[in-house]
Amino acid sequence: MSYLKKVIYNCKQATFLIEKKQLKRLSFREEIELRIHLAGCGMCVLYNKQSRVINNMVQQLFHSSLKNELKLDDAFKADLQARIEEALDNN
Repeated sequence: MSYLKKVIYNCKQATFLIEKKQLKRLSFREEIELRIHLAGCGMCVLYNKQSRVINNMVQQLFHSSLKNELKLDDAFKADLQARIEEALDNN
């Protein structure tokens, strides 16, 4: 099988490159391989779109939770402290 056919039919490598591209810059060769594959594979094009949407949603969730600083309410903390002390007393 020629090198070009390997690139065109290798969805596993394409999905790896799609995920890698979201973390860092691809090499020139990787970028070309991915573009060639995406030009002929509708499933990987869809995977690429979905992966970017999921990644963006996770980033937004992470950044918004940092801004809002999630905190436990005092009643929950008191209940948890009481259960910890009870468990320690039983041992």
